[in-house]
Amino acid sequence: MLRSRALVGLHLAVAIPLAGCGGSSSDEDPDAPTAADADSSTDEATPTPSSATPDSADSDSADSDSADSDSAAPDTDPPDSTTMPGTAGEANETDLVVLVSNDDGVAAEGLDALVVALDGLDGVEVHVSAPPENQSGTSDRTTEGDLATAESETLSGFPALATEGFPADSVTVGLASLATPPDLVITGLNEGQNVGPLVELSGTVGAARTAARAGIPALATSQGLAAEPDYEAGVDVVLDWVEEFRSNRSADMPAEPSVTNINVPSCVSGGEVKGLLEVAVATDAAGRDAFTSDCSAAPGPPPTDDIGGVISGWATVSELEF
Repeated sequence: MLRSRALVGLHLAVAIPLAGCGGSSSDEDPDAPTAADADSSTDEATPTPSSATPDSADSDSADSDSADSDSAAPDTDPPDSTTMPGTAGEANETDLVVLVSNDDGVAAEGLDALVVALDGLDGVEVHVSAPPENQSGTSDRTTEGDLATAESETLSGFPALATEGFPADSVTVGLASLATPPDLVITGLNEGQNVGPLVELSGTVGAARTAARAGIPALATSQGLAAEPDYEAGVDVVLDWVEEFRSNRSADMPAEPSVTNINVPSCVSGGEVKGLLEVAVATDAAGRDAFTSDCSAAPGPPPTDDIGGVISGWATVSELEF
């Protein structure tokens, strides 16, 4: 395993100018829930009349390098990632470089569970760039002007870059901070499913779309809402997907940009996740409670969309436009 240090190891509070672009979470489908991304307990609205959308909701600075001249302007360029501790000289041992981000914030439990699991895979190099605080429901919004960054860490202490702004900003800054593009960007594991109309509001999905627009394959991952989300179940599904992605990719030909959306139920009422089912994104909730899953329900007709799949205990995978 290759353990990355913070993306900006020698430069803290770096200001990186970015042009603002992207969607806004304020535009909602009339049939969609009025909640933002079901990502965290700090969301401001509710997705459907029959469901709630809790969205789950650091940085010590180090001294910047001195300029050679007293009149020199501060260095605002992303540092060369080849100088990051823990990665230099190990390139030949790595066959998959992954940038991880989220919208629940750098200290979120789901992000940490995912990062620790990825870091445990042989040949996988992990980098983390995430908002310092919860930014659920912000879609693919971006920030105009400079963005402050600082060294931080995940819940268990994995080095991370905390980027002020929206999840999409974290991905953009993370990509710019690496010497070469990663092979894959993964966002999540989000607290709360991102299915149906919530997909367009989700900062988790918005960050993944930002990566795809930069030419990088992206995977948005979300764990079913519960008092104690079953992140272990979500991690298992995501790792299986990552291993398949790794085995199918060509060393000579980078994978085409894409956005894949995975949602894994938390089976709090018993049973276990029934498997991974490829389905379409639901156009509306149609009166269904997308935040309740019955993993112990008897098998019935295969669900036809992501809401139906998660409700009946399936992990769902859907390809999204970006």
